[in-house]
Amino acid sequence: MSGKFLLDTNIVIGLFQAEEAIINRLKQINHIFVPSIVIGELYFGAYNSGKPKENVNRVSEFSLKSAILCSDQHTAKIYGEIKAKLKSLGKPIPENDIWIAAIAKQYDLTLISRDIHFQNVSGLLCEKI
Repeated sequence: MSGKFLLDTNIVIGLFQAEEAIINRLKQINHIFVPSIVIGELYFGAYNSGKPKENVNRVSEFSLKSAILCSDQHTAKIYGEIKAKLKSLGKPIPENDIWIAAIAKQYDLTLISRDIHFQNVSGLLCEKI
């Protein structure tokens, strides 16, 4: 199955750890995108790791090879809509994940994540590996 997909942080970490299920799934996809928020989370983890230099380099190399999508005014509007809806449902999710979901919705991408809380975002196409 091909298509256009957006990767969550936990999927990129699994890719870094050479998880076979993730590698096999990503080989089947034609267009893979990464939100700038995920790159930020990866850098945060790298700087807080036991091997910051090595891990920062890994994130930098990954970033250079990735199609990165950034937030804009349209993303912000979708973010606000998602956050308001989640609040009204009493089902908040982490702030960065709202931004990631907003980017996925903005570009009509399927989000690949291991986080089940994305199922609470109305209209978000999501796949779990």
